[in-house]
Amino acid sequence: MSTDFSISRRAALAGLAAIPLVGCGGGSTGSGTAPVGTPPTSPTLPAGGVPQPGLNAIAARGGRKFGSAIASTPGNTNAGSIQNPAYTAIIKGECGIVVPENEMKWQALRPSPTAYTFDRMDEIVRWAQENSLAVRGHTLLWHRPQWFPNWLNTYDYGANPVQEAERLLTEHIQTVTRRYKGIITSYDVVNEAIDHDRNAPIETSMSRAMGSPEAVLDLAFHTARAELPDAQLVYNDYMSWEPQHREHVADVLRLLEGFRKRGTPVDALGIQSHIEMFAIDPATGVGPFAEREWRSFLDEVTGMGYRLLITEFDVKDKALPGDIAQRDEKVADFSRRYFDLMLDYDAHLDDVLVWGMVDRFNWLQGFDPAKRDDGLEVRGAPYDSRYRPKPLRSALADVMSAAG
Repeated sequence: MSTDFSISRRAALAGLAAIPLVGCGGGSTGSGTAPVGTPPTSPTLPAGGVPQPGLNAIAARGGRKFGSAIASTPGNTNAGSIQNPAYTAIIKGECGIVVPENEMKWQALRPSPTAYTFDRMDEIVRWAQENSLAVRGHTLLWHRPQWFPNWLNTYDYGANPVQEAERLLTEHIQTVTRRYKGIITSYDVVNEAIDHDRNAPIETSMSRAMGSPEAVLDLAFHTARAELPDAQLVYNDYMSWEPQHREHVADVLRLLEGFRKRGTPVDALGIQSHIEMFAIDPATGVGPFAEREWRSFLDEVTGMGYRLLITEFDVKDKALPGDIAQRDEKVADFSRRYFDLMLDYDAHLDDVLVWGMVDRFNWLQGFDPAKRDDGLEVRGAPYDSRYRPKPLRSALADVMSAAG
């Protein structure tokens, strides 16, 4: 494959690790102080390294890849990044695909209307290619004002706002996809486009210029398809099977129905799957989940011809006891139940990615709704903060083995 990364840097960011990107799994680079209750963080891989077979080898039996988000943090080896040898040992042993945590988002990639800065993204792509790992694209458009760069929220679209907004978005998607053509073949084209308060697609400066959010979303997908006729184009959103996601799931279903009616070229739904236990169901001992409703939703989605991906899996353990053994057992149990259900859709389910492999660097440590009342770290990743595999890792291996 061609790896032409010759475009020179035209503007500098203050540093990607300093950009406060949260939500959608964005944010924690792990460069700050460890949360209260974090075990020692010496990079001690378990004897023999990563358990074998690795999770990607197990997933491959079912025709899919297993992967993880990863960052690039030059000068910082204490992060969930390509610069951390202990972390990359886990990634190389467990994963067949990686996705940039923040490095492809507009805030990181486009500091101004006329400049792009690809340094960090290029570093991830080079590292992945050197280690024979595939790369997913995340994201060509995070359609929420709080995750637009400031210049885009205040952009003057001029006397012809529709044409200018179309030009701006089309140019961005063309620039990114052409740079990584032949390398990235699956993109989260649009990420999180629902207004939770209005239960409708969210308004942004771009949608106001173009006349509707749907006009923006459709253009994003049509542009990506024109550039990448054979790529997998994904709509990615923050949801899973908990009852509190009920209204949002219905909103996403309406959005997907609209794509089909308008002929928008969307191939798959990316289900972020940041599954959560903010309460405990006495009947199961884990967090409440709406299995029947979730299956109905997946039936509707796959019935329209969409593929499924699990794009950002991790677990919020806020309601669980502080005891590590008990907590890890319940996290594994809840996850096993979720994956058992998702893998019932084996014929429709493509790749499975977690949003980081090690607790210390998982974005949930800095996500206020997920923070534990006792101040202990969230234990929602497959490996603990000393780089040791946890029961969650075993649960993922077991459930994918059974499905494969």
